[in-house]
Amino acid sequence: MAAPKPEEISHPPMDQLQGLEYCIDSNPSWVETIVLGFQHYILSLGTAVMIPSFLVPLMGGSDDDKVRVVQTLLFVEGINTLLQTLFGTRLPTVIGGSYAFMVPIISIIHDSSLTRIEDPHLRFINTMKAVQGAMIVASSIQIILGFSQLWGICSRFFSPLGMVPVIALAGFGLFDRGFPVVGHCVEIGIPMLILFVAFSQYLKNFHTRQLPILERFALLISTTVIWAYAHLLTASGAYKHRPDLTQHNCRTDRANLISSAPWIKIPYPLEWGAPTFDAGHAFGMMAAVLVSLIESTGAYKAASRLASATPPPAHVLSRGIGWQGIGILLNGLFGTLTGSTVSVENVGLLGSTRVGSRRVIQVSAGFMIFFSMLGKFGALFASIPFPIFGAVYCVLFGLVASVGLSFLQFTNMNSMRNLFITGVALFLGLSVPEYFKEFTSKALHGPTHTRAGWFNDFLNTIFFSSPTVAMIVAVFLDNTLDFKDSAKDRGMPWWAKFRTFNGDSRNEEFYTLPFNLNRFFPPS
Repeated sequence: MAAPKPEEISHPPMDQLQGLEYCIDSNPSWVETIVLGFQHYILSLGTAVMIPSFLVPLMGGSDDDKVRVVQTLLFVEGINTLLQTLFGTRLPTVIGGSYAFMVPIISIIHDSSLTRIEDPHLRFINTMKAVQGAMIVASSIQIILGFSQLWGICSRFFSPLGMVPVIALAGFGLFDRGFPVVGHCVEIGIPMLILFVAFSQYLKNFHTRQLPILERFALLISTTVIWAYAHLLTASGAYKHRPDLTQHNCRTDRANLISSAPWIKIPYPLEWGAPTFDAGHAFGMMAAVLVSLIESTGAYKAASRLASATPPPAHVLSRGIGWQGIGILLNGLFGTLTGSTVSVENVGLLGSTRVGSRRVIQVSAGFMIFFSMLGKFGALFASIPFPIFGAVYCVLFGLVASVGLSFLQFTNMNSMRNLFITGVALFLGLSVPEYFKEFTSKALHGPTHTRAGWFNDFLNTIFFSSPTVAMIVAVFLDNTLDFKDSAKDRGMPWWAKFRTFNGDSRNEEFYTLPFNLNRFFPPS
C-alpha cells in the first residue's frame, strides 16, 4: 500500500471559512432575510429577559418594573446593533446585554445607603439611578480606548495563538448557562436540544423550493414546536402540584410579562429620573466595561470567521469598541440595568444557519426596536421558558468555542511552547472564574474582600470572566516566553497582513464605512 500524500492527511489553513451560503456582504431574498432576522430577535430575548428577571426583584422592583426594563433593554439593543453594523466593525453582530455587569450591579444593590430605603419601589428607582450613573461614567473607558485607537495599538500584541483561548472561552466560559438551565425543566429542555440538533444538522439537506428550510430556520421551528408543547403541559395541569421553582421554569404563564406589559410604550432617556453618581460605584463598573471589551474582542474575531470575512484590522476593531462604548453610554442614559457586549449566541447562530449576512442582523435590530414599543406582542415572545434558550445555548456556545479552536490551524501545535500556553490559558480561564463563583456562593462575597468596596468589585469582576482571565494569561505568556524566535510558530506571518486596512484587498469590501464616510475617517 502506497504511503499517503501530505495533502491527504492535512488540511491547508484557510483565511476565510468555507461552506457558508451567504457571507457578510451577500444577502438572501428579502422574505428569507426577514424570517432570519426574526430568528435572531427571538434568540436575543433569552439574555434580555434573564438579566432583568434576576436583578429587578433584588432591587425591590415589581413585575411592571421588570417589563419596563426588558422593553428598554431590547430597544437599546436594537439601536446599538444598528450603530455597530453601520459604523462600528460592520460585522453581523447583535449587541446585547452583558452578564459581566452583574457583579458591580449586585454590589450597588447591596449598598447600605440603598438597602435602608423601606419603600420597595423607591429603593428600585434609587438603585436604578445609581446603576445608570456608574454606567455613564464607566462607558468613557471604551469610548476613549476605541476612538483614540489605543485598543488597536494593544491588539498588535495579539497573535492567533493568544486569541485561541479568548475566543474559545467566549463560548466554553458560558457553560453554566447551557445544560444547567436545561436541567431546570428537562421535559422541555432535552426535547428542544434534540430537535434543534436534528433539524440543523441531520435534516439539513431537506429542501423546499431549493431552500434548506429545516437547517436555515431550525431555531424558529424547534422553538415553536417545544413552546407549544410546553403550553400544552401547562394548560393540562401537569405542573399544578409541582414545586414553585419547577413551575417558574416550566410553565409558560409564570413570567407575568404579558399581563404587566402596556400595549404601546416608547422608552426614552432618563425615564427613571436623573442618574446619581458615586466614585466607588463607577470604579467597580469600569471593570465590567473592560471585561465587556475583552469578551467582545473575542466575539468579533469569531463573527468575522463565521461571516466568511477576514479578521478585522486593528483600527476597525478599535472603531467597533468605541461605538460599543457609545452603546454602554446609551445603556446608562436609558436605564437598561446592564451594559452592552457582543451576543455570543447570535454569533453562533451565524454558523448554525450558514448565513453571515450583515443585512439579516440589521433586520433583527428593527424587530428589537419594533416589538419593544409594542409591549404586549414583545412580552408574548419574551415569555418563552428559559430551558428552551438553554438548550439552544448548548449548541451555539459550543460552536463559537470551536471557531476559537480553529485559529490553531495558523500556529505550530508541534511546539511545546504553544502547547503550554494554550493549555495553561484554557485551564486557568475555566478554573479561576469557577473558584471565584464557588467562593462567592458560599461566603456571599467574592474572594477579594477588603474594606475598599470599589477595589473588591474591580478584581472580582475581572476574575469572574473566563475570556478575561484567558487573555491575561495567554497574551502575557505569548509575549514573554521565547517570543523573539517563535513568530512563525505563533502564526504571526499569517496574522500580519490583517493588522492594517490596506494589508489585504478584501478589507475594503468587508469593513469600509457606508455613505462614503471613509473620506472623513480614512483607514490606517
